[in-house]
Amino acid sequence: MADQPALTLLFDGACPLCRREVDSLRSRDLGRGLIRFVDIDAADYDPSAHGGISYGEAMGSMRGLAADGRVIKDVAVFREAYRLVGLGWLYAPTAWPLIAPVVDALYALWARWRLRLTGRGELQGLCDRRAGRCGAGGSSEVAAG
Repeated sequence: MADQPALTLLFDGACPLCRREVDSLRSRDLGRGLIRFVDIDAADYDPSAHGGISYGEAMGSMRGLAADGRVIKDVAVFREAYRLVGLGWLYAPTAWPLIAPVVDALYALWARWRLRLTGRGELQGLCDRRAGRCGAGGSSEVAAG
């Protein structure tokens, strides 16, 4: 297992679709430790240990951390994760100039509606239940997607 993963992927462990995606990536990582998976819905999630990314920000749209500490957002996280497990070709077209804006817009819609579509409710409600642990994210992060 690698000492420092190439990518720390923050995911919503209470989302069935997110868990399925993470399980698939984890199995393709083959125990190499290229990707560290962090469940942001876990009670012990600590933003300070993960680039200062609040629960609200991470629930609002996909976030990851590169080994050098850079925050990666949205579709770029999937692109990097799939590249690391040898399936980069699946997401490579999402960076092409004519396709990227469409993919980014579709992802923003998904990020905005994901919680409701998976039966989780509103982001602000989840944040409220975490007793203010959302940080700066709040519901505005969903809108910013």
